[in-house]
Amino acid sequence: MDDAQLYEVAFTHALELPGAEERPFAPGWTAVRVAEKWFMVATERQGQQLINVKATPDDITALRQAYTSIQPGYHMNKTHWISITAGDDMSAQFVRELITDSYALIVAALPRAKRPYLSAPYLAN
Repeated sequence: MDDAQLYEVAFTHALELPGAEERPFAPGWTAVRVAEKWFMVATERQGQQLINVKATPDDITALRQAYTSIQPGYHMNKTHWISITAGDDMSAQFVRELITDSYALIVAALPRAKRPYLSAPYLAN
């Protein structure tokens, strides 16, 4: 997967999720939010596309050990966020799964009244 594919897959999938909206975050950064909470943040760093998503601390450790394209969250809380870059170890399906997991973590923490209607694939365990 190259930078263009990473960006396209990430934003296409993130914006397909119920209630998701793209919003500017800061100069050079774009966030995708649900109910005003970000679940994906993107920027370019050193000429490379970078996507930040939320994950559980246990998953973060395992993901960082298993994938060279996953690093601690750039400019984010390293306990709860990871950065995804393009690489041979990233597939479109896996990027979509990471984004869906991030979305589900955010939605699960929302008050019920603010949660978008969710079907089973988007519910956190």
